[in-house]
Amino acid sequence: MEAVREVEETLSELRQTFKDGRTRSIAWRKKQLSSLLELVNDNEENIFRALDQDLGKHPVESYRDEIGAVKKSINHTLSNLEKWVAPKKVGLPLPMFPTSGWLLPEPLGVVLVFASWNFPISLALDPMIGAIAAGNAVVLKPSEQAPASSSFLANTIPQYMDSKAVKIVEGGAEISELLLQQKWDKIFFTGSQQVGRIIMSAAAKNLTPVALELGGKCPIILDSISSPSDLKVAIQRIVGGKWGPCNGQACIGVDYMLVEEKFAPTVIESLKKTIKRFYSESPKDSKCLARVVNKRHFERLRNLFKDPPVAASIVHGGSLDEENLFIEPTILLDPPLNAAIMTEEIFGPLLPIITVNKIEESIEFINSRPKPLAIYAFTKDANFRRRVLSETSSGTVVFNDILIQFVCEALPFGGVGQSGFGRYHGKYSFDTFSHERAVVQANFFIEFGSRYPPWNDFKNNIIRSAYNLDYLNLVLLLLGLKR
Repeated sequence: MEAVREVEETLSELRQTFKDGRTRSIAWRKKQLSSLLELVNDNEENIFRALDQDLGKHPVESYRDEIGAVKKSINHTLSNLEKWVAPKKVGLPLPMFPTSGWLLPEPLGVVLVFASWNFPISLALDPMIGAIAAGNAVVLKPSEQAPASSSFLANTIPQYMDSKAVKIVEGGAEISELLLQQKWDKIFFTGSQQVGRIIMSAAAKNLTPVALELGGKCPIILDSISSPSDLKVAIQRIVGGKWGPCNGQACIGVDYMLVEEKFAPTVIESLKKTIKRFYSESPKDSKCLARVVNKRHFERLRNLFKDPPVAASIVHGGSLDEENLFIEPTILLDPPLNAAIMTEEIFGPLLPIITVNKIEESIEFINSRPKPLAIYAFTKDANFRRRVLSETSSGTVVFNDILIQFVCEALPFGGVGQSGFGRYHGKYSFDTFSHERAVVQANFFIEFGSRYPPWNDFKNNIIRSAYNLDYLNLVLLLLGLKR
């Protein structure tokens, strides 16, 4: 009962703050964003420490994927906020002259942001940046599976930001359930499809709009590359994209790879050499690989590749250290397609390679499965690129690289189908947490009687001309030059 009371009081205070209008001020929004930037700048070492405790992330990885990403997002938002907030004039059809119209972005109200554990700082703060920029009051629910990061956010954010408009609520599933029982003006969730369904079901009871940033089995299509230098670059990017961000625990990370059968031995050898170069002969001792987040996920991953038919497909790696929650970068060649490793999102350091006779068959393979969050295709064939774009569907397509879409504010980030819906980053975050209100302003000095009954043929002709965009005929009718 105490938790219920606290949640209700928190929401009540936020609603009053929003009602008072303080969050609508552009000055207030800029102040909060600047304070958040100050928070990140002041606490780099504390963030590094929290991410190391939660996931074993190296400081370089933590800066690249979390601190740097947040700083970049805040600076971009501060630089563009006044332009985003400004009303936008729209052209109205000639028959409405001299009426004017414009679009006015307005905040939604009080929004709820659920953060994910794999990037517990950036996936908490980046959506919040958009919510504050749009003028909302915010509740942030960090992931309990990253307790050090959750504690850092809960203890630090109130020191820098308006505590009557920005609240941090910590806790596990019970607290999340309590939050979902409340009425929100929007819910933003980053996480699994399973929990996404729970979020959407709860939101439906209050007709609350949701943005779901979910995962999916993101494939790589690796076309045959004849140039050794190009292949080296491609493999480096694949290894960095698969094991670099949180050791495979990333929603846009690589889930499996499609290659032509004749090309597979070359690819596997190149992968092995690059893994060794990046993470040494003993990856377990490398400081550049994050660990599995907890024992439950460790056990889940072990079950994915320890079944005998799947284990038989391992061509590299496969060792485990349960005490330290470490799984070696592991490559599997043609595991059974009906095995869990090929039907569930892996979210870990396991890379299945699926062979096809011709690389064009990869399109059919991808289309036989739910729409992914991202497709990564390495190819120099312009015709094949066109086919990938025209014959597949995904949240994003990236040619000849991995993950770079995530750090580009000019592009929307989001899924399609089971990989989620809604989008954010940059202006798209602002739009996600805004309602673009249509405003029309008429005047009193021109009045067209043809709008009103009693009806006759003359009024019928005027209305038909207006709707058919026959403006010359309309003008002639109004001037009395045509009946």
